[in-house]
Amino acid sequence: MADDDSQQNFILAFVLALIALVIFFVIGIVLYTQGHKAAAIATPDRVAIITETVAVVIPDGASIRVQGGVVNFYFATGSADLAPGAAGALATVIKGVEDGRKAVVSGFHDATGDGGRNAQLAQKRAEMVRNVLTGLGVPADKVELKTPAVTTGSGNNAEARRVEVRLVD
Repeated sequence: MADDDSQQNFILAFVLALIALVIFFVIGIVLYTQGHKAAAIATPDRVAIITETVAVVIPDGASIRVQGGVVNFYFATGSADLAPGAAGALATVIKGVEDGRKAVVSGFHDATGDGGRNAQLAQKRAEMVRNVLTGLGVPADKVELKTPAVTTGSGNNAEARRVEVRLVD
């Protein structure tokens, strides 16, 4: 009877170890693939310059649009936070700089509220984009922060709250 109990305990321990091994294996695969997806999005050498219109719309008003070689980062009201999904657009800019171009970053604001505060927020947003680009390895001399002559953006309020990045030769 004691042999039967020890055999049952061995089989039970073996089955439990096998189940634990399968669970850890599945968790490892999920974490590995998620890490590679994020790396693929953020790696500039895997991204071509996009010339057609591409838009990522976020419900709170922040979004990204690449159109005609110009990257526009749109911001939620009163915010200087980049929209989730900005990695692809940033990679487009980085690829352009690596190809010998310069990134000119300009901030715009909408026409609602206090004009002075809006101009400061537009500047803060442009600095945010510049800082992210330089933080991702773009040389500071390849990113020019340029205040436009008119900082009030065109279009509706959501389109006016933007930072525009143009790649120039």
